[in-house]
Amino acid sequence: MAGILDLLTSNMGKSIISGVAGSTGQSTDITNNVLTMAMPVLTKAMQRNAASPSGAESLMGALSNKHNGGILDNLGDLFEGGVNEEVLQDGGKILNHVLGSKQQGVEQIIGQKAGIDAGSVTTILQTAAPLLMGMLGKQTRDQGISNSGDLTNMLGGLLGGNSTQNEQNFLDQILDADGDGSVIDDVAGMVLGGSQKGASGGLLGGLLGGLFGKK
Repeated sequence: MAGILDLLTSNMGKSIISGVAGSTGQSTDITNNVLTMAMPVLTKAMQRNAASPSGAESLMGALSNKHNGGILDNLGDLFEGGVNEEVLQDGGKILNHVLGSKQQGVEQIIGQKAGIDAGSVTTILQTAAPLLMGMLGKQTRDQGISNSGDLTNMLGGLLGGNSTQNEQNFLDQILDADGDGSVIDDVAGMVLGGSQKGASGGLLGGLLGGLFGKK
């Protein structure tokens, strides 16, 4: 199975990156860097959420209905007139649902590594999130995914397509810093120097730098 980053480098992925860049006023390089860093984290968070029956049901419903990939059929029209407010609001809801209260911390570390402010990261991700969910919905449809087990396996395959075991372990670490099973738990503290400041903050930045090849 192709990895999540392979989807971004496909022709469709390149069209999404180009369209998101044009709609947000960022360069394609910056947009690509932001999405390259964000997608494994978002996908891992979805996989963790889908580990519970209610989480799997919620994600399956979203990917089977509203985010079934149909948005990808009209990319030209979507970007030609500018992404509308409804799509942006939907993107904000997706980010809030996936990242929860730790969204700001995740966006700040990505912004630091990409060299832009966190607000610009938010704009990029709000614009891209419905399209990226559409990519996942298309994968679900193409593979005939119909139950939670197959869904979590698909998400794991998307991560496994471009991650080493160390990278997988790191994604687990960023999503659950204190090991209590809470998705995105404590990432803001690791990033912003709260209860996890010092060595943990440095470790997070260093691991992100190694994982994504950024200085």
